[in-house]
Amino acid sequence: MREYSVPATVRVDNHDTLSDAVFALAQQHPDALAVRRREGDEWVDRTCAAFADEIVAVARGLIAAGIAPGDRIALLSRTRYEWTLFDYAVAAVGAVTVPVYETSAPEQVAWILADSAAVAAVVETDRHAATVAGVENPPEHVWRLEPGPDWRGAVAELVERGEAVPPERVDERRAAIRADDLVTLIYTSGTTGRPKGCELTHRNLLAEVRTVATVLPELLDVGGSILLFLPLAHVFGKVVQCAALSTRTVLGHSPDAKHLLDDLAAFRPTVLLAVPRVFEKVYHGARRRALDDGKGRIFDAAAATAVAWSKAQDRDGPGLPLKVRRALFDALVYRRMRAALGGHVQAAVSGSAPLTVGLGHFFRGIGIPVLEGYGLTETSAAISVNTVPAQRIGTVGRPLPGLAVKIADDGEVLTRGPIVFRKYRNNAGATAEAFDDGWFRTGDLGELDDDGFLRITGRMKEIIVTAGGKNVVPALLEDRLRAHPLIGQCLVVGDGQPFIAALVTLDHEALPGWRRRHGKPEGPGGREAAADLVADPELRGEIAAAVEEANRAVSRAEQIRKFRVLPVEFTEETGELTPSLKIKRAVVLRRHADDVAAFYAGVTQPA
Repeated sequence: MREYSVPATVRVDNHDTLSDAVFALAQQHPDALAVRRREGDEWVDRTCAAFADEIVAVARGLIAAGIAPGDRIALLSRTRYEWTLFDYAVAAVGAVTVPVYETSAPEQVAWILADSAAVAAVVETDRHAATVAGVENPPEHVWRLEPGPDWRGAVAELVERGEAVPPERVDERRAAIRADDLVTLIYTSGTTGRPKGCELTHRNLLAEVRTVATVLPELLDVGGSILLFLPLAHVFGKVVQCAALSTRTVLGHSPDAKHLLDDLAAFRPTVLLAVPRVFEKVYHGARRRALDDGKGRIFDAAAATAVAWSKAQDRDGPGLPLKVRRALFDALVYRRMRAALGGHVQAAVSGSAPLTVGLGHFFRGIGIPVLEGYGLTETSAAISVNTVPAQRIGTVGRPLPGLAVKIADDGEVLTRGPIVFRKYRNNAGATAEAFDDGWFRTGDLGELDDDGFLRITGRMKEIIVTAGGKNVVPALLEDRLRAHPLIGQCLVVGDGQPFIAALVTLDHEALPGWRRRHGKPEGPGGREAAADLVADPELRGEIAAAVEEANRAVSRAEQIRKFRVLPVEFTEETGELTPSLKIKRAVVLRRHADDVAAFYAGVTQPA
């Protein structure tokens, strides 16, 4: 058993609350820029004072509507300015935000509203409003953000309603809040079973926000800017939102992935916040364009140089020949990739899933270090994170100050500290199972090196035990397979079976270029864009090579012996991915049970 702890560097007093920083900055720096809001094709500035005034105006409307301290208010919307506005207004009146992914199925919405006992819901669209209205016991209030023919929008409606409430009432509400009061109830995305509601207090989130700001001062500070496009319903996005607004890091929102590149070019953020799949798509997209333009060899040489330059940083530094090559490729390749992300990104922060080591070195080599972190909803986001001066690629960094992390005898990562949630709502059994003598059990497998850097190696519940008794961690193979430009997602299987196999989906964005380069017909579109390629010898040859490369990382008993290319992608819309793009293993296994069974048809089990 190995343990590593870091002394606390921040303090949270009993009267501190999450909204304090916004109101303090409004007094101290009223004319400073806080938020940039997209209105049509323009980005409109909001000062610290203007943003705080709008929070108070909406908070007055909530009080006028009868929202009491402790009431739960669901937020069902994409990432947008109003999400942040309502999040802070709800906190300012002592109520509790219940984030709901805007892609959630009606059954999930119904469960969250019922379990949280939400008295109100803020929704984005008519479709969301209809979903909420269709639950068995809908909330008393449903406020729709998008204006319609007979509806001006939730902000305008509440601001008008709140005119009868003196602003001092908001001050009174804020003064009555304590650090240990509940501020948000976030439901896990549910890769297995029903989502569980994690109760997070002002103290939990303040400890996280203040600590993250101290360990990433180069990124979260005056002069910096963040464009949020990840779901704010995810604790990762929510914490970064709050950290930005407490450090005068300018905040923006990009709700539509179709406009993301345009938004990046216009907003020009200094910090990029994303999940690994985004970085994979950036890399593979750049390589596809190079191949289509006949410059594939140049790109591959540039990529190899970036990786070599990054690896040299961990040794004695690059020699002169490598410096010259990197300068050349910076002019030819890297500068264009940085420009596509706005041209001002100093670093990126990645979480939710592992980033492959090769991509970590590539992005650091082109001038955008990707700082991987690790955490869960139950830990208010990050437990650990790499930092600008202390980055070790392939790890998720050292534990944050104020936390202790240890590896149990069975390899599980345990942690304790002020960021750990207090309980699961209405689920005493799950709460009891989550703790071991005061330590929170993450459910993840990991390793701590001598310097305190944490490496996540897999999920305990996802360990595959073959019929021969071999324990296999699928994440290692899956991560290596996803590094191939043609592969979208993959799922390693073999629990109770004589060997390991894999279900593979193709990246549909990569297919048109691959078809042209290999003289293949255009093929079908839509979700089954890969249907005519699942048995194609050339394509299967490339996937087989990727499998062979992945197998080099494991022993023979852990290697993939068979694979099957599926004609469809795993998507959030079809329920096979969570909103943070993690595979719902049980759903995929259920939907593709025949494909899995085909791997082992006629195979004799070992004695």
